[in-house]
Amino acid sequence: MAFDEKEEHPNTDDAEALLITNPRQKAEQNGNPISPEDSNAGNHGPLVPPPPHSETDVSEKKKKRHPLLVPITLFILTALTTLLAGAYQEGANPLKNPVELLAGGPFAITLLLILFCHEMGHYIASRCYGVQVTPPYFVPGPWFPFGIGTFGAFIRIKSPIFKKKALLDIGAAGPIAGFVVSIFAVAIGLHSSQIVQIPHGIALIRLGDPLIFTMIAKALGKMPPEGYDIALNSVAFAGWIGFFVTTLNLLPIGQLDGGHIMYALLGNKHRYISMAAIVILLMLGLNGWKGWYLWAVLTAFIGVNHPPVIDGPTPLDFKHRMVAFTSFLIFIVTFMPNPFMVI
Repeated sequence: MAFDEKEEHPNTDDAEALLITNPRQKAEQNGNPISPEDSNAGNHGPLVPPPPHSETDVSEKKKKRHPLLVPITLFILTALTTLLAGAYQEGANPLKNPVELLAGGPFAITLLLILFCHEMGHYIASRCYGVQVTPPYFVPGPWFPFGIGTFGAFIRIKSPIFKKKALLDIGAAGPIAGFVVSIFAVAIGLHSSQIVQIPHGIALIRLGDPLIFTMIAKALGKMPPEGYDIALNSVAFAGWIGFFVTTLNLLPIGQLDGGHIMYALLGNKHRYISMAAIVILLMLGLNGWKGWYLWAVLTAFIGVNHPPVIDGPTPLDFKHRMVAFTSFLIFIVTFMPNPFMVI
């Protein structure tokens, strides 16, 4: 959502007129003499200026003095919850032994770095176009039994985006930045991950393999034979989450990152693409991961419309069409019809 914050300032003449409040001052300014009898007319003693700051002004100043208070607090809380999640993944119990919290460091650092780079991609692109945005807000989440310690991160756009080029670059910068960091995380993590035999008779949750993950595994010689799988270490798992987050953000719906890109490309036709994407999510939920139902409901609730831009009929140049094409490729190579499977 975008908000215009405007201030109204009185012009100089009005401001000066407000300062002249007794007859003597008014007469002297107009060059008219004033009699002693009239000198006290309307003079009710010395003027008492209003208090310099109202409660609202003080409250606003406090907010302005600490613009990073909420983002930093949320980041600290999210760092703690992701540390707990990473520690539990390593078999530690930091609630009984706080020292074991350090075991969650590799997972927490990697995941927070991916999310931070994603949001900073949006932030830097926005500032380059003069769009006002907030710092990243990290959202802490559950760490046990299946949580990862966070629901992600976001920035709030505080001024309208008027041009298609700006809309495209701001929408694409985040997923591209997060995707690049995720590649390095998966490659580093896979290097030290072990190939293990799948135990029989035990229900296990298996992660889906996006195309980019398979490509990295092949390049590193980490393709497991039949009956085996890769036991991802915490760094590789955080990188896999980065791929999944990238996919979700690039869904071409509403005002998600993918929705921004699609609107910059297709204009008002974006609405029909959004509705079609929601239907596809419902179909995926029928035949695979039931979590797609949740995403279909959430995106439908948020809406399929998009705020207009002033240069709607103007086509994008070649460079920006390539940015959109790159984003589309990233969506293809990170997309997983079944991100979580029980085997």
